[in-house]
Amino acid sequence: MALKTIESLGDLRGKRVLVRADLNVPLDGQRITDDGRVRASVPTIRRLAEAGAKVVVMAHLGRPKGGPESKYSLQPVALRLGELLGRPVAFAEDTVGPIAHQRVAAAQDGDVVVLENVRFNPAETSKDDAARQAFAEQLAELGDAFVSDGFGVVHRKQASVYDIAKILPAAAGELVLSEVEALRRATENPERPYVVVLGGSKVSDKLGVIGNLLEKADALLIGGGMVFTFLAAKGYPVGTSLLEEDQIDQVRGYLEQAKAKGVELMLPTDIVVADKFDKDAAHFDVAASEIPEGYMGLDIGPDSRKAFAAKIKSAATVVWNGPMGVFEFPVFAAGTRDIGQALADSSGFTIVGGGDSAAAIRLLGLPEDKFGHISTGGGASLELLEGKELPGIAVLEA
Repeated sequence: MALKTIESLGDLRGKRVLVRADLNVPLDGQRITDDGRVRASVPTIRRLAEAGAKVVVMAHLGRPKGGPESKYSLQPVALRLGELLGRPVAFAEDTVGPIAHQRVAAAQDGDVVVLENVRFNPAETSKDDAARQAFAEQLAELGDAFVSDGFGVVHRKQASVYDIAKILPAAAGELVLSEVEALRRATENPERPYVVVLGGSKVSDKLGVIGNLLEKADALLIGGGMVFTFLAAKGYPVGTSLLEEDQIDQVRGYLEQAKAKGVELMLPTDIVVADKFDKDAAHFDVAASEIPEGYMGLDIGPDSRKAFAAKIKSAATVVWNGPMGVFEFPVFAAGTRDIGQALADSSGFTIVGGGDSAAAIRLLGLPEDKFGHISTGGGASLELLEGKELPGIAVLEA
C-alpha cells in the first residue's frame, strides 16, 4: 500500500505541523559527535517551513528513566538544527507543558520550534495503550497535522510515532518515504545478484533477518562479532572472541539451510586477532579455523576483505548492515573500511542499513554520495529486511 504524503495535507500555510523527527544523536557532553540524523531531518522540516507551516518538532534522545535528565536534553540538537536550517529555532524546555504551548503560540508562519525530549514523559513508550493515547492527545493539542519523518523509530508503537497519527491528519515525510522506497526496492523485487553483508556484535540481533534473507538473497556475507558463533558452529576454536553459545544450534541450522537452498553463505577465511580489547593491542592475522587460545577476533582479515569486496562488486543489489570489526579502533577498521569502499565502488544499487554502519561511513571518511541509500534507522531497517510490519509505517498507509 502507498504511504500518505505531505501533499495529502493540503495548504499548510499558517497550520501547526507536528513533525516526529529522529534526532537521537551521540553526544559528548553538549557536543554532537555525529550529526547525520539531524542533517537527514532538514529536508522535510525546511519544506514545511517554506510552505508557511509553523513546524513543531518532536524527538527523543537516549533512554531517560521515566523523567527529565539534563544529559538527554534536546537543546544542543535544536541549536545544531538551527545552524543547518540557517534560521533561528525556538526550543521549549518542556514537551506538552506551558512553555511548549507558549513557544508554539508565539510561532509565526515558517518558524520552527523543537520540543524537549518526548521520552521525558514515560507514557511515550508505555505498553499501556490508554496511557500512550492520553499523551498523544496532549501532543496533538500543539498541532493541526502530523508528519512522520523519524524512520529510526517507525518500528515502535509509541505515542509520538503511532498513536498521534490516528488523531491528526497524518503523512509520511521525505525521509520516511525515501527509506521505505529504498528498502522495499531491495527486499520485494531486488535486481540480481542480490548480496547482503551482515556484521555487528550479536547474531541474536539478526536471527529473523538471516532467516528471511535465506529465502531471498543470492549470497550472505557474515562478519563482525557475530561471525564467531558461525565459526563455532563449524567446530572451529574462537579463543576469547565474542560468542553466543546458546545460538550455535540455530546458526548450524542456518548453515544447513543455506546449503539446501543454494544460497552462498560466505564466512571470513582469515581473522585479525588480538590479545586484548584495546586500540593498541598486539595483533596479527590467522586462519579463521585456527584462532589461538587466549586471543580474540576483532576484524576480518585481508584475504576475507578481498573476497567480500569481489562478491560485492559482482552484485546488482547490495545491502550492508553492521560493521566487520571494531572500526572505532583504527587498527581494526580495515574490514569495515574495505567493505564500505566496495559498496561505494559498486555499479549496483547499494543500501547501508543504518546504525553503526552509517556511523562507520562517516567516521572513516567514505564518500556518502557514492551509496544508493544510507539508512538512518538501524532497528527499523532490520525489521523491514526481516519482513515485519512496522506500526509507524502501517498507520500512514492510505
